[in-house]
Amino acid sequence: MSELELVRPGYVCAPYMHTHESIELKESWKDSKNIESMFFVTGTFSADSKPYFTDTANHYLLAKFKSDQEIARDIESVHSEPKRTFVFDIRDDLFEREVEGETNFVSIYYWEYNDDASEIASLLLRREKIARAGIGSMKTFSPQPPRFDFPYSNNIVVIEVASEKSYQSVNKYCDQTRREINRRGFSITNMMSLSILDRLK
Repeated sequence: MSELELVRPGYVCAPYMHTHESIELKESWKDSKNIESMFFVTGTFSADSKPYFTDTANHYLLAKFKSDQEIARDIESVHSEPKRTFVFDIRDDLFEREVEGETNFVSIYYWEYNDDASEIASLLLRREKIARAGIGSMKTFSPQPPRFDFPYSNNIVVIEVASEKSYQSVNKYCDQTRREINRRGFSITNMMSLSILDRLK
């Protein structure tokens, strides 16, 4: 089987615009066997990534999927939306573990160089609130072409954080995690932060 035929799990972040298309997508994902879980989230983009993604939304549907091929077909229904949809295919699950509390925050990073993924994984494992981490690639879907090509689409790190604390507190925790990794000689940068407001599935 070629790499193009591989089916990968991952995350999709589709803008929720309160339109007919957004509502239909939400309902179809609730019934889809391909969708493991789905959340209503607030998305915040870092200053480093904003120049690449000028058409961002405030609210998104965040869904964890089993097959990226099925997701590509699903999001064709929201291509008319003015905001960009993000798909993160996970090619390497670094770890998944039980932690105290419910997942309430997802942070997405990119790294600029060919760093050792196993070293990054070991550093993330030391952070006790991180429930899951994976490395993968990003695709975006939008009716408008991007102003600039994002050069790090194949170097994406996605982490899930479980905490009962506020968005500000968890965001600070993730920033401390990033700084700790960078102090060890790796260069990872926050791309976007997703604060979970409601679990839909």
